[in-house]
Amino acid sequence: MSYYPVSHPAAPAIQAAPSAVASGSQCLRICLLGYRSHPHVGGQGIYLHYLSKALVDLGHQVDVISGPPYPELDSRVTLIRLPSLDLYAVEKPFRALRWHHLRSFTDVYEWWSKISGSFAEPYTFGRRLVRYFRQQQTHYDIIHDNQSLCYGLLTLQQQGLPVVATVHHPITRDLELALASANSPGHRWLIKRWYNFLPMQKNVVQQLRHVITVSEQSRRDIADAFARPLHKIQVIPNGIDVDTFKPRPEIQRNPWQLMTTASSDQPLKGLSVLLRALARLRDIYPQISLLVIGKLKPDGATERELHQLGLRDCVQFISGIRVEDIVSFYASSCIAVVPSLYEGFGLPAGEAMACGIPLVCSDGGALPEVVGKAAHLVKAGDTDDLYQALDHLLRHPEQREHLGQRGREHILQQLSWSVVAQQMTAYYRQMLGQHTNSELHTPAAVSAPPTADVYAND
Repeated sequence: MSYYPVSHPAAPAIQAAPSAVASGSQCLRICLLGYRSHPHVGGQGIYLHYLSKALVDLGHQVDVISGPPYPELDSRVTLIRLPSLDLYAVEKPFRALRWHHLRSFTDVYEWWSKISGSFAEPYTFGRRLVRYFRQQQTHYDIIHDNQSLCYGLLTLQQQGLPVVATVHHPITRDLELALASANSPGHRWLIKRWYNFLPMQKNVVQQLRHVITVSEQSRRDIADAFARPLHKIQVIPNGIDVDTFKPRPEIQRNPWQLMTTASSDQPLKGLSVLLRALARLRDIYPQISLLVIGKLKPDGATERELHQLGLRDCVQFISGIRVEDIVSFYASSCIAVVPSLYEGFGLPAGEAMACGIPLVCSDGGALPEVVGKAAHLVKAGDTDDLYQALDHLLRHPEQREHLGQRGREHILQQLSWSVVAQQMTAYYRQMLGQHTNSELHTPAAVSAPPTADVYAND
């Protein structure tokens, strides 16, 4: 089943509210979108949490419209839940469809896509989003999408709303790496089936008037993958929460514990490269260990590799923990490692540096932009280069301490969410200046949107 744009010819046009002065200091009414926004996994919910908080810190009014799983937000930010079938949280999704779902094309499409191996959540989120705006009288100065890149965005744009989307990196890169790791034609077919939302994303990126990305590397990749001119892509980096991610000098470091954050069976994250380097290091340092913030898939590729390399007793996986726990783990480890083959930005790298732990980091994608000269860079996918870098730092504790201090200083000076929010606000005002040539003013007060779930039966 192919994707197609949402169309509601009988719906009344959605009017943009009178807006704040494009070049002034008035607050903006901002709506952030996320088709799924897990607060701890994947980065999408984390981005929404920090960006919304930084924007309200500047005095803006911010709502977040999200599908499940829902983000954790500052108390000043309104969360509007837009439920899906959330089939990835259902033990037996093929049994999840109920009679009342049959009244909704969106629900049936989402269910059928899941059981047939494709990923429809971005598309179905767009349909539910358009329906929500049709039913509500809420107005926003800016609607800012976080990589759903759904056809619904084009519908909102066509009806007069200032819409912008953040593309962290083109998912085409994930597809390429997944196909490279496939071990059979059937496996390759299943991978292509799951990624069949990519034509929609390419179409939307080409037609949106405003697109943001988080690094120059991602800017080039988006231009190449989605055929959008470079000058039509704005770079505004991710920020780092330097108040949460900070050194904890009262916690003693384990001089033999390495730490990384990685989804265990995603080739893109390069965990296999780190495990092979660790196996070599263990021959020299038998007390060495690795802490992985992530979930180990039973009988998955990573678990098999752990047994093959004889590392099952020295690698620990931890998931479902609080941010404060992650900060404590950084404080108790001696070296953080980001072995990714590619990153559109690389939040774990910035967060580790903000915690003052020395970082060994691959040069995959945008990571060199994030870390600057304050981390030890190695060639992405090169086990020997990673092994040598870790061996060197394990032998020189004074260099580890110096590198950790440089990392913290770099993040404080170059990246923080307050700086990012200021850059984002300036871009929003630039958008509004392009949206109308008339003088804009602060929108009239409107009632807060409902916090109850909004069900779509379209």
